[in-house]
Amino acid sequence: MASLPEGALMQRAAAGLAYAVIGHLRGRGLGGAYGKRVVLLVGSGDNGGDALYAGAMLARRGARVEAWLLSDRAHVGGLAALRAAGGILSSGCPTSLTANVAADVVVDGIVGIGGKPGLRPDAEEALALLAGIPVVSVDTPSGVCVDTGEVDGAHVTADLTVTFGTYKPCHLLDPAASACGKVELVDIGLDLPAPVIESLEAADVAALMPRPAPDVHKYSRGVVGLRVGSATYPGAALLAVAGANTGLAGMVRYVGTASEWVKRHNPEVVGDGQTQAWVVGSGSADGANSALAFARASGVPLVIDADSLRALNGPLGVPAILTPHAGELATLIREDRGDVEARPLHYARLAAQRFDAVVLLKGRRTTIASPDPDTPVRVNTTGTSWLATAGSGDVLGGLIGSLLAAGLAPIDAASAGAWLHGAAATLASDGGPVTASGVAAAIPAVIRSLPAVCS
Repeated sequence: MASLPEGALMQRAAAGLAYAVIGHLRGRGLGGAYGKRVVLLVGSGDNGGDALYAGAMLARRGARVEAWLLSDRAHVGGLAALRAAGGILSSGCPTSLTANVAADVVVDGIVGIGGKPGLRPDAEEALALLAGIPVVSVDTPSGVCVDTGEVDGAHVTADLTVTFGTYKPCHLLDPAASACGKVELVDIGLDLPAPVIESLEAADVAALMPRPAPDVHKYSRGVVGLRVGSATYPGAALLAVAGANTGLAGMVRYVGTASEWVKRHNPEVVGDGQTQAWVVGSGSADGANSALAFARASGVPLVIDADSLRALNGPLGVPAILTPHAGELATLIREDRGDVEARPLHYARLAAQRFDAVVLLKGRRTTIASPDPDTPVRVNTTGTSWLATAGSGDVLGGLIGSLLAAGLAPIDAASAGAWLHGAAATLASDGGPVTASGVAAAIPAVIRSLPAVCS
């Protein structure tokens, strides 16, 4: 990158931002930039410079561009470019304004990736005057914590965030991810460091999928066992088995009070015996502790869900994946649920270290942390809000167990399982309601749709 002329990266970023703003206007049926009113909220950093240069490009395309300078410092070259293109500069919010502004789009260049969470009062005032106008944020919504996805105080809620080079943690991690709107990535030729946060895509999941070799048999493909369900919750057994019995493992075993129900609906599922992984806890009620103790004594990797999570008090001594939602994790580590929801990255990492296990913290953006601090945290972005339905977690546990039995490392089994689960929900939902049974039934179709992997 040293060979690039000074300012080249900012010009690339500004061009990508300008085209994204035009695309956003067109997507709302407003045509291109010509004749549109664009308000730039400009801070002192490089994001403000990106906004100013992008504003100059929009002004040259016929937009009426007005920059509200929210700092006594702004990017000198960007200011000159906007002036030369006919843009209007205002120091702070125009004092003549007493009501909301009639503009077509706001470009948020208040603070950049080095900014602290929260906004100064002048930025809050500007956003209040512009309330209701669609916002395009430069790189990240101003006011969120870029590195953790946390929010603390006022922040921008964007309709579109245009980021450069790579996604940042706040684009993936809630609650900040909810403030980003749609995220558009612009490649400007950056040299990127190793990631601390990852998000799997379809090709990544395809590469992880267990695929039978020509000489394989059912035992070598992996055997997953489930000790789940109870007389009180027999449906949990059926749903967890449905998640496991998708063909990813060579055999599924079930041990529990719902055996007759399971065999009636899944005649290929067999009883107790040797396994390569166990799934415990879903709907187990009073039997959760004994199910965990038995599975732990077997020495094979475990998926621990729901009721069996309450029995944990430290490392298990075997590879394990814990699959709590925020309330369950809060109980497990004796923290407030609201704090866990506000800081999912922090608490998933903390629990992974405390229990020496992979922790899959369920949520809109499921967060998956390894006990190895050098392993990037993975955030799952597939799924639909219709997935918030009874039994979906039971399906997920069974699915992850089958991947674990098939030989995937715990971090890969958890993250690939979460991706498939979310994608299956989207497929089964087709934009409408979905049940946990429907999610399980859609998993094979999602696997078939994955891109081919070249050997």
